[in-house]
Amino acid sequence: MPHYQPPLRDMQFVLHELLDLNTELAQLPAHAGLDDVTIRQVLEEGGKFASDILFPLNQSGDAEGCHYDATTRSVSAPRGFREAYQQYVAAAWPSLSCDPAYGGQGLPVVLNNSLYEMLNSANQAWTMYPGLSHGAYECLHAHGSTEQKQLYLPKLVSGEWTGTMCLTEPHCGTDLGLLRTRAEPEEDGSYRLSGNKIFISAGEHDLAENIVHLVLARLPDAPVGTRGISLFVVPKFLPDAAGKPGVRNAIGCGAIERKMGIHGNATCQINLDGATGWLIGKPHQGLNAMFVMMNAARLGVGMQSLGLTEVAYQNALAYARERPQGRRLSGASAAAAPADPIIVHPDVRRMLLTVRAYAEGGRAFTSYVALLIDRELNHPDETARREAADEVALLTPVVKAFLTDNAWIATSEALQVFGGHGYIAEWGMEQYVRDARINMIYEGTNTIQSLDLLARKVLMDKGEKLRRFGDKIKCFIVEQSTDPAMAEFITPLADIAEKLVKLTAEIAGKAVIDPEEMGAAAVPYLRVAGHLIYAYFFARMAKIAMTKVSDGDPFYQAKLATARFYFARLLPETAMLIRQARSGASSLLAVDLS
Repeated sequence: MPHYQPPLRDMQFVLHELLDLNTELAQLPAHAGLDDVTIRQVLEEGGKFASDILFPLNQSGDAEGCHYDATTRSVSAPRGFREAYQQYVAAAWPSLSCDPAYGGQGLPVVLNNSLYEMLNSANQAWTMYPGLSHGAYECLHAHGSTEQKQLYLPKLVSGEWTGTMCLTEPHCGTDLGLLRTRAEPEEDGSYRLSGNKIFISAGEHDLAENIVHLVLARLPDAPVGTRGISLFVVPKFLPDAAGKPGVRNAIGCGAIERKMGIHGNATCQINLDGATGWLIGKPHQGLNAMFVMMNAARLGVGMQSLGLTEVAYQNALAYARERPQGRRLSGASAAAAPADPIIVHPDVRRMLLTVRAYAEGGRAFTSYVALLIDRELNHPDETARREAADEVALLTPVVKAFLTDNAWIATSEALQVFGGHGYIAEWGMEQYVRDARINMIYEGTNTIQSLDLLARKVLMDKGEKLRRFGDKIKCFIVEQSTDPAMAEFITPLADIAEKLVKLTAEIAGKAVIDPEEMGAAAVPYLRVAGHLIYAYFFARMAKIAMTKVSDGDPFYQAKLATARFYFARLLPETAMLIRQARSGASSLLAVDLS
């Protein structure tokens, strides 16, 4: 039956050998004193919580789902979820990377990122409750008033209260300029909000004593479109004079969605019937403030998919080692047994290595982005902070789309390893596939992420952000070009880097004449960019492994072999993708589909 073992060895490799975490943190005054012992202890204890407490609730939570009481408009999470959350809060996990000024531990985002990978592997549905709360914390921390920060942040940091973001409405998803929820000003400075929101993850539950909803709405004088959107904090229970949950606010759950996966997390229809809320930031600038939480959520969804990829790999590998079926083509490997384990078959190994490569590449990439966020938040040099912020902006849509696409591929391949047992619920694999498929849709579909990358992050500044990231890759290529042993990695890395530059220029030229060309090319373009990023990190990891493989440590041997597999079997996908991106919009628009 399913199992999960936190990948602590690979996490340590990524943090310390690939990213040189100690040197990086030494440049950040807020984290300069953090030592290896603390990092190791946090990861080990986080792994124990994930594997011992959360993982046993994953299948049962999926089977049971959430329960909605129409009379009270309340939602109960699956059995065990509330108790697990209480343990999570008691151990102070919600505060790990939060500001000490509000009760946080002040540890790096990159460490919190590793924790969330393990939590998502163990139980994505449960992890979404505290994950969304952390996003609400980040939004209020960046844009809330002094009073709002003092009232809400300590409760969100401690985990006593949870948070949500309420964006989507029945008639509009990504196109938030169409939203209709209204906010009427009151004489006391508060607002009365009315409207309906849908698909609100963790919008109602019984895990915490209060829920802090961040709601997008329009003021009476709001301009049309996205320029007329404001952001409000709307608590489930209005805080009393002592800051404790008081009177029930006029915001509630009208129903929960019955969906294909992530059953243990309540996806709610939220009704606001004159609910009391308070403006966050300036009027009509709510979307800018909400983007803090939206970007945090997009990175979080990438971590959800990385978690699913890792746990799917572990279970498929264990099954392949034990399942006897057929004989090795070159001769029996288990002659005394009636059949060989399926792990000897080349295509089973292809499937396993595909999942493994996407897990290891995703871990390196997301840890790098998390470290960039630490630099953005804490570096003493303003230029370094700004450059880190630009790079995070460039890479965020790739994290969301590339990792979720890869998780869909990976969980499907892992299920295939099981054969007929793969779609039987008791093995757990079909749940990972269902959950992974949802991740490609929410927090902005992967098409939206692709358009964001190409239109806003690349073409809008004439490729400047992309060029600066590309310069890092070029520097690595130049440094390693004199090492013959690295040629098998450096040559294809340089090739795909050059091809992406040419592809970018070609799309930019076409888009000037016909903007539809950009929409037609965006999805394959993002995947090419994702592969370039993974190739860069696999080449770096291969370099490290080469210097240590002679020690006989099987970890480095496997790391080098996985890098070779990635370059041989997965990176070549870019040839097809580039042809797709160059094929233009005509084949998409020529057929009348009306």
